[in-house]
Amino acid sequence: MRSMGRRARETEINEADVEVGGRSHAAAGPVAVAVALKRAVEHMGVVRSGRTLLKLNQTDGFDCQGCAWPDPSPDHRHTAEFCENGVKAVADEATRDLIGREFFAEHPVSELAEHTDYWLNQQGRVVEPMVLRAGGTHYEPIGWDDAYALMARHLRAIEPDQAIFYTSGKVSNEAAYLYQLFVRAYGTNNLPDCSNMCHESTSVALAESIGIGKGSVSLDDVHGAELIVIMGQNPGTNHPRMLSALEIAKQNGAKIIAVNPLKETGLIRFKNPQTPRGMVGPGTGLADLYLQVRTNGDLALMQAIGALLLEWGSIDRDFIEQYTSGFEEYAAALGELDWDQVLESTGLSRAEIEEAARMFQASSKTVTCWAMGITQHHNAVATVKEIVNVAFLQGNIGKPGAGLCPVRGHSNVQGDRTMGIWERVPDHFLDALQAEFGFDPPREHGLDTVASIKALNDGDAKFFMGLGGNFVSAAPDTSVTEDALRSADLTVQVSTKLNRSHVVHGREALILPAMGRSERDLTGGRLQKVTVEDSMSSVHTSHGPLKPASPHLRSEVDIICSLALATLGESSPVPWARFRSDYSEIRHSISRVVPGCAAYGEKASQPGGFVLPHPPRDTRTFPTDAGKGMFQVSPLEVLQIPEGKLVLQTIRSHDQFNTTIYGLSDRYRGIEGGRRVIFLHRDDITSLGFEEGDLVDIISEWKDGSVRQVPTFRIVAYDQPRGCAAAYYPEANPLVALEHTAEGSNQPAYKSVIVHLKKSDGGRTGVVHTSDAHTFTRGDEAKRYIDPPQLS
Repeated sequence: MRSMGRRARETEINEADVEVGGRSHAAAGPVAVAVALKRAVEHMGVVRSGRTLLKLNQTDGFDCQGCAWPDPSPDHRHTAEFCENGVKAVADEATRDLIGREFFAEHPVSELAEHTDYWLNQQGRVVEPMVLRAGGTHYEPIGWDDAYALMARHLRAIEPDQAIFYTSGKVSNEAAYLYQLFVRAYGTNNLPDCSNMCHESTSVALAESIGIGKGSVSLDDVHGAELIVIMGQNPGTNHPRMLSALEIAKQNGAKIIAVNPLKETGLIRFKNPQTPRGMVGPGTGLADLYLQVRTNGDLALMQAIGALLLEWGSIDRDFIEQYTSGFEEYAAALGELDWDQVLESTGLSRAEIEEAARMFQASSKTVTCWAMGITQHHNAVATVKEIVNVAFLQGNIGKPGAGLCPVRGHSNVQGDRTMGIWERVPDHFLDALQAEFGFDPPREHGLDTVASIKALNDGDAKFFMGLGGNFVSAAPDTSVTEDALRSADLTVQVSTKLNRSHVVHGREALILPAMGRSERDLTGGRLQKVTVEDSMSSVHTSHGPLKPASPHLRSEVDIICSLALATLGESSPVPWARFRSDYSEIRHSISRVVPGCAAYGEKASQPGGFVLPHPPRDTRTFPTDAGKGMFQVSPLEVLQIPEGKLVLQTIRSHDQFNTTIYGLSDRYRGIEGGRRVIFLHRDDITSLGFEEGDLVDIISEWKDGSVRQVPTFRIVAYDQPRGCAAAYYPEANPLVALEHTAEGSNQPAYKSVIVHLKKSDGGRTGVVHTSDAHTFTRGDEAKRYIDPPQLS
């Protein structure tokens, strides 16, 4: 085993080292190339880097886990078909640094819990199964069969609905299919997943409006659009390969509207490292109009644009009459739109909104993109419906160059949902499972992420399994979430590297080390491949080139099948052993069970894979109850910010993917060496009585009397609307009350938290460990949760 050097072992975040400098003026370019190569060589070495990266996002290679942006067609792919953050993701997984029993013997769990996720992730790949016994102080090795037996013993001792089975978007389609199959054969629908925290509002809104919870565009539609609207999204950091598609669209004559409170580099200019203009020239300007909407003002903005298009008669009446329902009610509601409320909610001028509406009016082909800046608000479902309403008005669904484009954050979160990872899967899916395997799956809806945390805290759930991800750091209300995991009898984490969820654990805990996307899977004695689905419903194969980091690693498929055999026994009607030894058998079953997946294995194996059917996109048919696209009427809400307070949104640094922190450089925003910063408008800093560089505690207060506080954030002036603030997650997640969620989807509203600031005592300017990174008090201990979830 190659152990980690002392330099990396001792590296921890020291917030006293944070430097605030100038922002980058363009995304990507030669700096991105230099950073990517440096990270790759540091973690993988020169030869290993070349062998790995040249297979990344290729038809004969493996899929990047760094985002869900689709790949170009096979004949248009570059040799280097990856971005800076994709290289970081691969280098992080394919690192040569490994940790096993010696590491865990050296570090008690109590010590590991004092470290940040950044430090934990740096330690390297976990190379063998580890167990923390009840009352133990250290993780220790355990054999795979013993680990499965321990899990089976716990699962047999409880009722099925007392078990929680969480899933990350990194999981392959084959593993996701088997996971939901095992969970339902065991007897529950408790299948919370990361979609509950990222795009659940999209899924709910689209299902009600167009009949399917997925976007309606292809990559060619983005390239051929006349207008692209990017809302609540920062592609330069979160989906960098999207910038190449935007550049192609710009070259084809498209206009771009960016709607985002923060002035983000990746929405302004792109230097494509694949072109001379990008490496040594000025690059490509992106946003033709940048609307710095006030946080939570997107619903009002889309209602105003819809109202103006109606007023100007710039609508597609044939499409509306033939394919939609509810137009009269929608038009009547917008006829009474309160423009004073619109301007207050958006923080924009009427002239700015009219300029945007004129760009909609001038476009015959519009694509609207959005991400979690839209979905993580109390009124998120309504906001997505307003985006759809405007698309309906102009007939921008089901024609080339137009459509709805929710951009998923994780590489296969959409595929997981297609494969049945959903606590509320429809009956027709359960009917297909019953026909395929001969058992009657449970019909009662299961628990989503927020409900799972409640169930664990209340003692109604006793077992938690995480198939990938970092549940503790991803979930809201960190103190409550940590209490929830600690309440479990057994917590199980299927992982590649350490994270916070390993050191916040149940009475007993398991770490089960899985193979990564970049590694060669020879389960069953044959070379296996898996499949994934991107944001645009394209399914393709993935198989890594690297030898696994350890002979003790198991594939996710192997882990699930082995657990199922240990728990359900050989008499289970599901052929677990056959599935484990030959993944093509899983794909044959998928083809019979999952809608739109006929001949699944054959089609996925074609170069570039295949695209799942999407009736609104393909034939302008809408599988809603009415059989038409549904205009939806939603009230206009104005988020009120009390005097002296701010509305906070949580954001990513450029040096992280979800909760995985690769480094401490957010060069697009001018932050180096630290993470505990809060971005404020310069005038807000002054009016609140602070100066740039002051250290403050951030505090959120809630109607039930509970108070949440995170200490020692450095104030940084940043271009955004007055009254708005932003801070990185997971550091700011403790401020988000568990029941502060989106109406209709129960998705945590990370993007609209009312906070106030107070000067820090100055005692924590250096290292701030996770264990003392937040405090949480309640005014009424008898009332654990907020009902209703309203701010004070």
